[in-house]
Amino acid sequence: MNKKKTLSDKPERLDYWLLGAALLLACFGLIMVLSASGIMAERFFDDKYLFFRKQAIFLCAGTFMMYLCSRLPKAIFYNLVYIWLMGAFVLLMLSDFTPLSVAAGGAKRWIAFGPIRIQPLEFCKPALVLYLAYFFSRKQERIRSFSIGFLPPFAITGALCLLLMLQPDFGGSVFLCMILFFMSLVGGTRISYLLTSLLFAGGAGYLLITSSPYRLKRMTAFMDPFKSAQNEGYQLVQSLYAFGSGNVFGQGLGAGKQKLFFLPEAHNDFIMAVVGEELGFIGVTFVMVVIGFLLWRGFKIALAQENLQDRFTAYGMTIMLGLGFVLNLAVVMGTVPPKGVPMPFVSYGGSSLLISFIAIGILLNLSRGKV
Repeated sequence: MNKKKTLSDKPERLDYWLLGAALLLACFGLIMVLSASGIMAERFFDDKYLFFRKQAIFLCAGTFMMYLCSRLPKAIFYNLVYIWLMGAFVLLMLSDFTPLSVAAGGAKRWIAFGPIRIQPLEFCKPALVLYLAYFFSRKQERIRSFSIGFLPPFAITGALCLLLMLQPDFGGSVFLCMILFFMSLVGGTRISYLLTSLLFAGGAGYLLITSSPYRLKRMTAFMDPFKSAQNEGYQLVQSLYAFGSGNVFGQGLGAGKQKLFFLPEAHNDFIMAVVGEELGFIGVTFVMVVIGFLLWRGFKIALAQENLQDRFTAYGMTIMLGLGFVLNLAVVMGTVPPKGVPMPFVSYGGSSLLISFIAIGILLNLSRGKV
């Protein structure tokens, strides 16, 4: 006798809308990397397609990792939370204290394993999200206490930030603190504790900025970039010129001028300035609509979860991506102080692209039967 089918017998399905949005952004980014880096790569490396090829390889590797993360049992992520967290600490220590670190721009933010370079900060982000999701879901009964609900997650995040500051990477530390703040906000931490932490963090940030001539100059340049247009404000000024010359429809794909050795990091952190110049208001709006749609699907998946750890994990991964999107756009448009934040899926770089796809893979894993 056949059993009557129930809703629980429904075949599992992924959130293909989320998958489509992520792949659309990544493919768009691949095109823009070619446009932004082609001339520079041809001049300095005699290979117009060098960065395009590398980004295509990163995209394939990221897609594979996304598929893997969408199929693995959740226990792989949840039961090894402290292993992932320890891995993040090890990577930061390798960057801070060993010859494997690679210095660039006066900071040691990369690790080289032969021809492969990775950025430890990017791997700290999902490790911290998984830890905080585990912590807030397991400690709900005592989450409002200071010793149990406040100190452990703030101590762990503080230790990661301390290692980042040794590189130094002030912006990376701020990013991790923002993840902690938003996770704590929904996790149940007392608002009074969060507000007090914000005051202390603001004071510490002020001291760090005023005690470093380099950071102070960058902050001054942010306030009035055109006053130091040939020095600290140069990159932001060129970015604003790019957006301004794009108008509504842009100069045309590949026809931008700022990437011709005027705008530094045109294919990296400031790739959205190239989008603005070449594709105009329409192109930037397209990217922002896709980003908004992707984040909506991520939060929808989080709200659909019945298990508290699943819900916090989905929320944290979405917040991690959302902060990357928002901070990158804010920096290139001059609304927050300059900081090297890559645009997820769009900027050139293997570490950022791989972690972005891993976040999507985890979201897809949690979306099964929930959308």
